[in-house]
Amino acid sequence: MVYDGLGEIGMGHMVLRRAAMTPDAVALTFENDTLTFRQFANNIRALAQLFVAMGLSQGDRIGYIGMNHPRFLEALYASAILGAIFVPVNYRLTAQEIVFIANDADVSILLADESSAEILAPYKDLVVCEHFVSIGSFSPEWESLALLLALHAPADTQHGFQGVSVSANDVALIMYTSGTTGRPKGAQLTHGNIFWNLLNARFMEETMRCATLTCAPLFHIGGLNVTTHPSLVSGVQVVLHAEFNAQKILRDIERYEVSTMFGAPTMFDMIMREPHYDKADFSSVLAFNCGAAPVPMPLIEAYSAKGVRFCQGYGLTETAPYISVLSTLDSQRKKGSAGKPLMFAAVKIVGIDGEPLPAEEKGEIVVSGPNVTPGYWRLDEATKEAFDAEGWFRTGDIGYLDEEGYLYICDRKKDMIITGGENVYPAEVEGVLLTHPAISE
Repeated sequence: MVYDGLGEIGMGHMVLRRAAMTPDAVALTFENDTLTFRQFANNIRALAQLFVAMGLSQGDRIGYIGMNHPRFLEALYASAILGAIFVPVNYRLTAQEIVFIANDADVSILLADESSAEILAPYKDLVVCEHFVSIGSFSPEWESLALLLALHAPADTQHGFQGVSVSANDVALIMYTSGTTGRPKGAQLTHGNIFWNLLNARFMEETMRCATLTCAPLFHIGGLNVTTHPSLVSGVQVVLHAEFNAQKILRDIERYEVSTMFGAPTMFDMIMREPHYDKADFSSVLAFNCGAAPVPMPLIEAYSAKGVRFCQGYGLTETAPYISVLSTLDSQRKKGSAGKPLMFAAVKIVGIDGEPLPAEEKGEIVVSGPNVTPGYWRLDEATKEAFDAEGWFRTGDIGYLDEEGYLYICDRKKDMIITGGENVYPAEVEGVLLTHPAISE
């Protein structure tokens, strides 16, 4: 494989390149088992070779439904080096919703973990798909991934399938997001979108060093692209958890000297309520990356007492996701802020007429940058509506910029309540309620 500058910025190719650079370093740890980058890359190549043997090629869609597992990442990167499009599906959805997404994306193969396969078994006939493959125990209703790999993967994968050339404009992922519109929409993310998100992540303060802990779901853009993918490309070990478990997180932060972890404020609040929290050693933590909502001041102060700072940010599935980040140094001075736009992202606040608004005035947040989706899968009208006449992406979020250019998020545009001629945002009401000592959640 020849890496010719921007012609080879594929997210899978970059992981293979990392494996060539540091083959013996630990890439993944999952349930006490570890994979070096060499082993990880060999698994990716073997899976890509299997996809080829099953008739898949560039542009085909490969679906995956299940909890966090190394197979998720291997299937993602195998799809990427094949030039196929990976479609991660939220395993928490109903079977009917999963069927809709699989058919809407027109997946050629659907991989599922054991529990998801069991849930989907009665609905299999409703999914128009060539191959149903279980990554867990063999089921007569699903093909076995282990058996397929044994039949089709070569014994020596180190110099096996290297992939095809992909361009920055080729779609790498379709991530379904319902937002507030009801019907799920497939946000397309290109290899270029992922690449520029990596650069945005690298221009932040350093938060990834010894290990990154991933417990947020990988089907979510935050779980995948805030720390997990950037860590792997950087040669940083990812300690992967199948799901969120506060007790296990505290254990593994100490065991693997974790330097960062992505989560929502609720997750960090639940960790703080664990009995072992007071005695937990956080000395390895550079910062916790937090998104989805502003970090409440009591949480910031509680972790600050343990020597831990929060790196807060704002982003969307459609922006891969980084837009802005509040540095740890500003976490108290600018409490409640989502920070400033990153190196390769632009933000402005516009009114109903689409014109920019002055500082401190609330309006819709619109964003621009090479990390922004080219549009929604097979939804031309929705894509057209998502961008203004100048090509800025309409986030649907209401916010404002202060005099120093720091971004503040108020609420979703569609959640706004107008009462007595005033705009009221539910998130602001919730924020006040959470400060009451008698309210826990």
